[in-house]
Amino acid sequence: MLKKIFFQIHWFLGITAGLILSLMGVTGAIYSYEQPIQKWLNPASYSVQVEKQDKLTPAELYQHFQKTDPEMKINSITVAKDPTASSSINIVKEGARKGYTMMINPYTAEVLPEIKGREFFKFIEQLHRNLTIGPVGKQITGACTLMLIFFVLSGLYLRWPKKHSFKQWFMLKPQLKGRNFLWDLHAVVGTWVVIFFLIIACTGLTWSYGWWRSGLYTVMGVEQPQAKGEAEAPKGGEARGNREGPNEAMRNAATGNPEKAGEPQRGENREKKGLSLEQINLALSQSWNGFNAQVGREYSSITLNIPKKANGELEISFVDAIPQHERARNKATFDYQASTIKEMELYEDKKLNEKIMSSMLPVHRGSFFGPVYQFLAMLAALSMPLFFVTGWMLYLKRRKQKKQTQAARQGLTAVNIDANAKPWLIVYASQTGMAEQLAWRTATSLQQAHQPASVKSVQHLSLDDLKNTAQVLFVASTYGTGEAPDLASGFVKKILSKQTDLSHLHYAVLALGSREYADTFCHFGHAIDDWLKQNGAQQLFNIIEVDNANQEQIQAWNSALANVTQLELQAMNIEKTFDRWTLTQRDLLNPNSLGAPAFNIELKPDHEVSWQAGDIAEIQPGNSAERIALFMQQHQIQPNTRVDSLKINIEQALWNKDLSVEVEPFANLDHLLQQLPTLPSREYSIASIPSQQVLRLVVRQQSNAQGQLGLGSGWLTLHAPLNSEIALRIRNNEAFHLIDDNRPIICIGNGTGLAGLMSLLHARTRQDYTQNWLIFGERQREHDFFYQSTIEAWQTTGMLQRLDLAFSRDQAEKVYVHHKLREQAQELKAWLDKGAVIYVCGSINGMASDVDQALTDILGEAVIDQLRQDGRYRRDVY
Repeated sequence: MLKKIFFQIHWFLGITAGLILSLMGVTGAIYSYEQPIQKWLNPASYSVQVEKQDKLTPAELYQHFQKTDPEMKINSITVAKDPTASSSINIVKEGARKGYTMMINPYTAEVLPEIKGREFFKFIEQLHRNLTIGPVGKQITGACTLMLIFFVLSGLYLRWPKKHSFKQWFMLKPQLKGRNFLWDLHAVVGTWVVIFFLIIACTGLTWSYGWWRSGLYTVMGVEQPQAKGEAEAPKGGEARGNREGPNEAMRNAATGNPEKAGEPQRGENREKKGLSLEQINLALSQSWNGFNAQVGREYSSITLNIPKKANGELEISFVDAIPQHERARNKATFDYQASTIKEMELYEDKKLNEKIMSSMLPVHRGSFFGPVYQFLAMLAALSMPLFFVTGWMLYLKRRKQKKQTQAARQGLTAVNIDANAKPWLIVYASQTGMAEQLAWRTATSLQQAHQPASVKSVQHLSLDDLKNTAQVLFVASTYGTGEAPDLASGFVKKILSKQTDLSHLHYAVLALGSREYADTFCHFGHAIDDWLKQNGAQQLFNIIEVDNANQEQIQAWNSALANVTQLELQAMNIEKTFDRWTLTQRDLLNPNSLGAPAFNIELKPDHEVSWQAGDIAEIQPGNSAERIALFMQQHQIQPNTRVDSLKINIEQALWNKDLSVEVEPFANLDHLLQQLPTLPSREYSIASIPSQQVLRLVVRQQSNAQGQLGLGSGWLTLHAPLNSEIALRIRNNEAFHLIDDNRPIICIGNGTGLAGLMSLLHARTRQDYTQNWLIFGERQREHDFFYQSTIEAWQTTGMLQRLDLAFSRDQAEKVYVHHKLREQAQELKAWLDKGAVIYVCGSINGMASDVDQALTDILGEAVIDQLRQDGRYRRDVY
């Protein structure tokens, strides 16, 4: 619950404050390189041609400008040691609070071209600090910076994994797609920039809130500086003295010139009745010569502030030859009357906490920690829009997915029901949805004949329902190896085990199954039929068996019902209509595996399509070109022969026909085609959801005794060319659909059964439901860990709370998923106590039956039955 609350706050603030933070990030990145950019844009202002003479001293520069422009009021003069570097003077200028800096040729005192870009960087600074809208904007940016700290800390909490590894935390997974890739990009890059964002935010707030700045000084153990001549800083905490606080650093940075360290503010310009020109010249000359003789250390630039008072002192600041950063200034007070350094404060002598608090701007922009860190901090700031964009995309995808998953069952609409007709009760027992579909179609057919009809699932059927009904139709699937569908288990135990008088009841049974399981074909339907007979119910007509939804057999059911009721029932049209999909990708998932090759199959539709997690893809397989050519050769059919009735070539007509049947001599191609049944379809669990914009299957190659590939697996993994059309239809599989709330789920599967579980987990992650547990088994981790990167990404981001893997061949004693389930028996019970729903997908022989037995042993048969009845034990097994 706490994590969910943090997530809701995280995304809400992200999509609201994210735009402002993106703007602040980009402008901050630009502003952090103001000085290098300005020097690059203005080479004629920052560098000069070296001449065969010494640079002019501050006194000489001062005298020059007093002669050429006596009205000019100079605040400070800066001289650089580099022979190619220009000097600069800062002068008083109306409207310029920090004065105006002119670049000067140090050899001739010529004024160099004005620096281009100052106004641009001034605009960038204001955009960064207050969105150019003054105090209101300052409050907005300050609040957004506070939110940035919350984003960083809550983001770490939300993605904190159960297991830690460098790969999980810091490695991007480009093989991920769709929302998974966006989430991974958002989370991993977010981890990269955690330190940068925290430092940027914590330092940036010193310009927003006085209480934050004061608190930071307290935490760092440094006395907060006060403005000269003031008992305390002005309201808002902005000191205006010469000592560099955070605000002073920011203001000085506006010009991009480090030489302004000691520059007095406009209110501090010397008074009109200050020192005379001769006194200033003497102070500058003696200070320059005396300081250089006594300083005893190299420097890269030195700034002399013009003295304002006749106290014999001159303020000097200088930057070391190799400074820690551009604002690592040393400060000194020179007594030019005594020709001695009265006081000197070296930056390198300060303690680390003092350095940090006196250099807040370099810490903020990253130069405090060196050029490499500054560059990385700039990249981190530039990445700010990435989180805004990916956050919005994740939010929009999540909303779209929620809309797509809102599907309502269509109800029956009665039309002129015959008031004298006896009601029909149609009962279905379905595992994958086919029996339910046929039950509703039967009810629709009866309603169209003005008969009252209602439909009920067998799990909700009671003996009273049968006692109070005169006419009932059962549509029953046989599941697995002759078993009842999962949801019918309660019906088997509570009703089929009892004796009762049903002599009043007339019934018929439609039994669904597959002749591939000859020994148990339609077994459950026959069990219902036998029980009804034993209890005296009267059979309307003999049980009708349907093999793999055979259309003719279904029509036989409809015809038998019409015959016994003497009603005109419209044909039950359930002809399978396959849509056109494109096979876009086919990847081997388990190279060098001990098992048969398994492939990731990806298809894209040519139309609008939607499905739900847990649904089934029904494929119409086809024959390979080689097999068609061999068949044509055997029956002496010329290539490209035209089938006039179909207006296609014979090769096209044979693509989906069963070419293994015995063929009688045929007079023409139409006669031949009439003898060839359509190849049976094949069903596969879908491993993706619509928002991923691809339908993904996991298909393992199956071979017969002669080594020939199976119809479906051979068609999808080998015979169908990439980018060719695939005939596919989505089949609703309601029994395996995902619950629509945030209860925990436990996903159990092996092999290609992972596909159905992946769709469920994809849907859960889109809804940000994190209470997910996956138990998966295969042969070897090295070769058979399907979708490993995606699963590990879910684990890393906290979307998969538990992951238990059973790779049977990785140790001497084989370990399967049911062993893992038994090992975690207590955890299983704890999850179920929280309302967890169990999903099982994979092979019925072995895995599913073993898991079922393990669950029964752990929980008891009564609990398992109740879980089935409550829809908390769902299976998609084959």
